[in-house]
Order: sequence, then structure tokens, then C-alpha cells
Amino acid sequence: MPALSTDPAASADTLDVALVKAGRTKIRYPARLLHDDGTRVTVRAPWAAPHVRDFGFVRFEPGDVFTEHYWRDRWYAIKEVYAADGTLKGWYCDVTRPAVRSGPLLTVEDLDLDLWCSADRATVLRLDEDEFARSGLPTGDPAAARAAVRALDELEAMAEGPGFDLA
Repeated sequence: MPALSTDPAASADTLDVALVKAGRTKIRYPARLLHDDGTRVTVRAPWAAPHVRDFGFVRFEPGDVFTEHYWRDRWYAIKEVYAADGTLKGWYCDVTRPAVRSGPLLTVEDLDLDLWCSADRATVLRLDEDEFARSGLPTGDPAAARAAVRALDELEAMAEGPGFDLA
């Protein structure tokens, strides 16, 4: 894999990615726009936090680079996670409402469910199902909750099957 720039300002095509949860912006960060075909938006950004986040199954740390795929018609995002040396760590998948792009802002609403798949695909973990249950979505918006659960099932099937559909 070629070296990845960790400077999103290296390209004139930048977006701000805003991750919204429970009606408030959880994090917002600049990313380099790699692709937008009207359905899928792909960006690349360095790990947005200044510190290490150790999940036990993977560590996100300064120097890591994320190639992030968002869809306007799918209820998830797939993030390829690379170490500073370009080695693939794995895929972190967020269950979200379909992404919305408004000019230089890409907004994604996090629905609490996540999936991790290691680079060797030996470890596939469903994450945060307890947070999802407590979120109120299953009772407050049952249709969205059903779509979220279907999205997590779809991600797990891709991880355990032929691989992630990034088309």
C-alpha cells in the first residue's frame, strides 16, 4: 500500500465529517475527499483524537489513517483502518442513518451499533448492542431500529463472507 498523507489540507477537496449522536455533534473533523459518485462518499483522514484509544481488540492512535466509506442509501459506514506504516489493522463499521452531504459538510448520524473486523478477518465483533438497546431508538423509531439491526447483520455477513462491499 502506498504511503498515505495524514494531512487532509494536502488536497483542495476537503470535507468536514460530522458524527452526530442523540442530536448533538459527537466529533467533527476534516477529511480529504477521495470519491463522491452521488451514492457513495469516500474520504481519508488521520485518527481525529490526540490520544490513543485502546478497545482491547484494536488500538487507534495518532498516525493511524482511516479511509472511510459512507453511503446515501445504506445504513452503515465502513472505515478501513491503517497504521502509520500503511499496514491494514482492520475495518471499523458504524451503523448509521444514510449519510447527508451539504457542500463541504458530510453529516452521519451514529445509531450506536458497531462492528469490528480484524485485517486477517479472524476476529469479527458486534459492538455496543447494549448501548443501542438503551438508546431509545427501538421504541422511539422502530423502523429505524429495524434498519439498524439489518445493517449490522449485513456487515457481519460481509465480514464473515466474501468481504466488504465498497462499491
